[in-house]
Amino acid sequence: MNNLEQSRRDFLKKAGLSLAALTIVPRAVLGGRFLAPSDQLTKAIIGVGVMGQSHISYPGARLTAICDADKKHLDETLRHCPPGVKVYRDYREVLADPSIDIVHIATPPHWHGKMAVDAARAGKDIWCEKPMTRTIGEGLKVKEAVERHGRVFRLNTWFRFTDTFYGMGTTVKPIKKLVESGLLGWPLKVTVNAATGYDWKFYWIGKTGLPVEPVPAELDYDMWLGPAPFKPYNSHRVHSTFRGYWDYDGGGLGDMGQHYLDPIQYFLGKDETSPVEVIVDGEQQDSDACGTWKRVELVYADGCSIVLDGENRDTGAAFIEGPNGKLFPGFHSTIPDLQRKLADFPEPAAQLTDFEKSVRTREPFALNERNGFRSSTLVNLAIIAVRLGRSLKFDPDNLRFIDDEGANRLIDQPARAPWAI
Repeated sequence: MNNLEQSRRDFLKKAGLSLAALTIVPRAVLGGRFLAPSDQLTKAIIGVGVMGQSHISYPGARLTAICDADKKHLDETLRHCPPGVKVYRDYREVLADPSIDIVHIATPPHWHGKMAVDAARAGKDIWCEKPMTRTIGEGLKVKEAVERHGRVFRLNTWFRFTDTFYGMGTTVKPIKKLVESGLLGWPLKVTVNAATGYDWKFYWIGKTGLPVEPVPAELDYDMWLGPAPFKPYNSHRVHSTFRGYWDYDGGGLGDMGQHYLDPIQYFLGKDETSPVEVIVDGEQQDSDACGTWKRVELVYADGCSIVLDGENRDTGAAFIEGPNGKLFPGFHSTIPDLQRKLADFPEPAAQLTDFEKSVRTREPFALNERNGFRSSTLVNLAIIAVRLGRSLKFDPDNLRFIDDEGANRLIDQPARAPWAI
């Protein structure tokens, strides 16, 4: 055991925080009972690269701590922080601080599951970047931990409730209303490609045969890797290009897939289930480096499907197609007088989209650990099929692939000690 690890263990021991079970009680535990309405919520950001630095400030919470395995990131971020912000290199020390109400997890995705589960056990509320988790198994464990410990969880993709939805020229709410009206009929097919506003970001591809490079002095590479398998350091594997490696993310699908697929799951009414089949067109991928692919189709039990058109070949496809009509980008439709007809139908159910209110009232945020887990599963189903280069059958209730143990091994992937959930 090196001196750094020993010092971490000594700190956690003094703080009363077990490495195996985090039990620190923060101010806002038990439904905010210890948090006066006049108190401002406090937050820490874990991971202060580009994404973490963009969330130094948001309504309803005051930044009091930052954490990163890279000292350079910490030094850069600290210049933009208010006075008195604490600096940590080990996220477990953040979780041991009872003055922190919220942790914002902005690390690479291979850390999301472990950190979110530990944060829930430590009594913290959680704002997590997308994708929610890198594997289906980790997502289930996050969902269970958040529910078991009564925490509030927010996933940071917002298109199901705000902002114009990529190429559609509208927010998702009118699309949800259209689907619920039944005017398009059922089942529905949704096509995702450049024509409907989606950038697959195929520049997030990895490299093979990378030479070993010296680890920069400012980077704790062992901590950066955390639960990921040990691979010799190369600058292309970390920081701005990490998304090109399966150990840490899932290429363009991992980067942006949940942004686009979560609203589709929402307006299709699939927040409680997952597809039963994944049909893929693409060769088996390299075991380490993410590559490109042609097409993935996610099919639900009722016949609804989501087509991920990686080649952008279906340039004339409707965004949503049903037996009674089609909807194209710009909210153009083959249904005559669509807006007038929609006026006769009720609006979609209201959503709680104020994270501060969720934390204070303990009401679930609009995109939470339950529906976020299901849309993260959409992404991970597609990633597994792409990695293996074959189509798959899936049981959405038992969360297992049918007659494919190779695919099932990618649901729960081994974590490097001591970082298992």
